[in-house]
Amino acid sequence: MADKTYTISDLASDFDVTTRTIRFYEEKGLLTPLRDGQTRIYSAADRIKLKLILRGKRLGLSLEDSKDIIEMYDPEHDNSPQLIKLIEKIRERRRLLKEQLKQQLQDLEDMIYELNEAEDRCQEALDEMNKKNN
Repeated sequence: MADKTYTISDLASDFDVTTRTIRFYEEKGLLTPLRDGQTRIYSAADRIKLKLILRGKRLGLSLEDSKDIIEMYDPEHDNSPQLIKLIEKIRERRRLLKEQLKQQLQDLEDMIYELNEAEDRCQEALDEMNKKNN
């Protein structure tokens, strides 16, 4: 039995992405389909790579990082280096997210403080006007 192959439309439908997205990954060297004239023929390995690229994207990895990690895969040897590299990237991404969230929280707290200050000044001005009018 021949290995299953996929068209670009098959992959786009399976992963809910556009054919343009898949062609972009191909241009970046992440996917390497065979060609039959103008038709791209994707292998099961290409399908797995696309799945990993999209997973990396959801995790916030750059395309370059995803490419590096995917290219490290070697089914005939120990893939510990690949897994270690992925763990490092996950930890780095988590650290960056925590820093971003900490900054966003500080920005929100500053905004709430400024809103409270502005509201207090407005209320004081209203109170002063009411005293003068009474």
